[in-house]
Amino acid sequence: MDAAASRVGVLGATSLVGGALLDELLAQALAPVAFTRRLPLPDSDRIQWCSLPDSENASAPVFGDLPISLWVSLAPIWILPRYFDELKAAGAKRIVALSSTSRFTKTTSSVPKEQALARRLADAEAALIEWATAAGIEYVILRPTLIYGGEHDGNVSEISRFIRRFGLFPVFGAARGLRQPVKAADIAAASVAALMAPVAANQAYNLSGGETLTYREMVARVFTSLGLRPRILTVPLGVFRLALTLARRLPRYRHWTVGMAQRMNEDLVFPHDDARRDLGYRPSAFEP
Repeated sequence: MDAAASRVGVLGATSLVGGALLDELLAQALAPVAFTRRLPLPDSDRIQWCSLPDSENASAPVFGDLPISLWVSLAPIWILPRYFDELKAAGAKRIVALSSTSRFTKTTSSVPKEQALARRLADAEAALIEWATAAGIEYVILRPTLIYGGEHDGNVSEISRFIRRFGLFPVFGAARGLRQPVKAADIAAASVAALMAPVAANQAYNLSGGETLTYREMVARVFTSLGLRPRILTVPLGVFRLALTLARRLPRYRHWTVGMAQRMNEDLVFPHDDARRDLGYRPSAFEP
């Protein structure tokens, strides 16, 4: 594979999945060109890091002069449309974009902001499909379930931090809703496979984890990973609302909502048979 063919542009390279994706690209003898707004740029002799300017005010090509035909976007998918023109100018032929199964699970949430998120994801997917189809560019949309792996995943690590701080974890009701936590490294591997698989062109795939367990079991597994005996406090919704009000006074828990509690008893399960067939997707078991 020549240099141009092996080059892969990456948006959102400093995100949760970003580090694992860069490692996977290198393992597959591909050459990542990572774009970020974070400064200073990381120092690496194997990854080409590029500063990403505001596309609306850029006087030079946003993605530079190198032709890049393959792209992976790990940034929030609703950000992608602002770069449509620049991606086409860079010679994009296939774009793998990360979305979320939240576009399905939060449509009926009791929290307006969560409903808005679901609409935002769905609208962004539709915009990508419409633009890519018109431009003759292949797209692949990947929708992970609950991503974990790292200190800032906002899911499992958030539960872990709460347990470390308070020594227990509150749940609403039985907390028997099913979950399929998916490791960031598995998402990275699927992203690279989606770049290369001809059959994946213009498809969307749900990416769930390799193990299905209840929310309560998931929390208990986090306790065990910390070397602690599970202390799961079952509370009625009214008490949970009060606890949530107190917790949200702390900046780290400001984004917690009552919808999170209600979903503890909802099954958020998505088969990944299509991804297994087309991408060779084999997610690992839950390992907090």
